[in-house]
Amino acid sequence: MFPTISHFLEYAFGLHIPLPINTFGLLVAFAFIAGYWAFTQELKRKEALGLLHPVKKIILVGKPISTTELAYSGILGFLFGYKIVYALVNYSLFVYDAQTVLLSLKGNVIGGLVFGAIFAYWDYTEKKKTVLPHPKKVEITEHPYELMGNMIVWAAVWGFLGAKIFDNLEHWDSFIKDPIGGLLSFSGLTFYGGLICGGAAVLYIARKNGIKPLHILDVGGPGMMLAYSVGRIGCHLSGDGDWGIVNFHAKPVSWLPDWAWAYTYPNNVAMSGVPIPGCAGRFCTILPEPVYPTPLYEVIVCFILFLILWRIRKCIKYPGMMFGIYLMMNGLERFFIELIRVNTKYHVAGIAFTQAELISSILFICGLLLVVFSIRNKEKLRNY
Repeated sequence: MFPTISHFLEYAFGLHIPLPINTFGLLVAFAFIAGYWAFTQELKRKEALGLLHPVKKIILVGKPISTTELAYSGILGFLFGYKIVYALVNYSLFVYDAQTVLLSLKGNVIGGLVFGAIFAYWDYTEKKKTVLPHPKKVEITEHPYELMGNMIVWAAVWGFLGAKIFDNLEHWDSFIKDPIGGLLSFSGLTFYGGLICGGAAVLYIARKNGIKPLHILDVGGPGMMLAYSVGRIGCHLSGDGDWGIVNFHAKPVSWLPDWAWAYTYPNNVAMSGVPIPGCAGRFCTILPEPVYPTPLYEVIVCFILFLILWRIRKCIKYPGMMFGIYLMMNGLERFFIELIRVNTKYHVAGIAFTQAELISSILFICGLLLVVFSIRNKEKLRNY
């Protein structure tokens, strides 16, 4: 497995280059890039169809930089320098455990002060170029797709928080033992927590900018399915614990690689299993028994579902229907993958279920109701 990019480079090319880049984090970044692309394409398409409209805004140009803006740039630069200089000075530790270095309170004060001054001076000089003797108000046109930069940042922040909260609720016993570690760890993320909280942030920004909820939800369906597929590649390559139950069954077809049917996830970032003989470093465990590589299955299935959604998107005319179909597909896919995944079981009235099974069932029902609502109210929604 490849918990870091260095592990991959050494495996693929025999090069030992110590890099503080986590494979899971890199693939999550690629997932956001993929989602950004799909969202942007859909926003442009819907604007061309007249379903979304640019908005006019009045802004003041030519004013000098304010003290607040200067302070903000300085603080941002200080935080950057405080961490990056410390990381470079302690590069071996940074490579070994980048997460702890970045999230701890340790840093380099001199580096922070230097970069704080650089950031503040750079912002001051850039703003000075646009200063006018008499600041004036101008009208600008902002297209829906131009909101994506702001949306993706807030979706990332709130999505990460939601994913951590839902994961810690799902693994409450572990969270109680180490609450700080549970909150700060980049491993252990629940997709539905990210979907709900990240989606809420996007809806809020869209509503503030005049985009109606059903339209932004429809825009998001294909993009979220694609982003999920890409993100699951990181789960599989890093071995973050989202694997399946033990699998000793014979392969259904002879040509299927062993790692695609039953895998032991060596060097997994969850650090689960037994020690690997002769291995040195942090990620030196391997599962004692092979399991279903469920993240790999989700990569394949969700990419196929994305292609289906991308293909049918131009045929769907009723607001809300695309997102309803996405919810149904997502709910079905996750419900069935849960049947072979390792997860915490809840027991209510003699019924055992996982958090994901419960939420996926609710999402499927909500998606079905949304599709029915869209069809029954097609006339009302025609000019929505």
